[in-house]
Amino acid sequence: MIRFLHTRIRVRELDRSITFYQALGYELGERKASPQGNSLAFLGLPGNDVFLELCHSPDYTATCPEDLMHTALGVDDIVEYCNHVEKAGIEIWPSDWREKFSSNERKMAFVTDPDGYEVEILER
Repeated sequence: MIRFLHTRIRVRELDRSITFYQALGYELGERKASPQGNSLAFLGLPGNDVFLELCHSPDYTATCPEDLMHTALGVDDIVEYCNHVEKAGIEIWPSDWREKFSSNERKMAFVTDPDGYEVEILER
């Protein structure tokens, strides 16, 4: 059987990105240097087998064009989760996400990490 293990994203400041993803609920696992000299941090969500690998290289400028890619998180109660994320100082968008949830639409919101990567939040 083949298993999906992790996704790597390049970041400009490793500690800043770790702090951001921890505010979303990720837990820091292993942190190490790669054979190529990159600083790596592996983050995971409790109960998940797939990891997010953050990669920082001092000689590489990480830029993420708008809407290039995104990750997605499924949560049980999106309002409770987004309130927690906002208390950590992270902006939820669109700005009217609370009003949108009063309708029968699918409940979704977004945040953007320090390097421009979007994280979609979906109520399961």
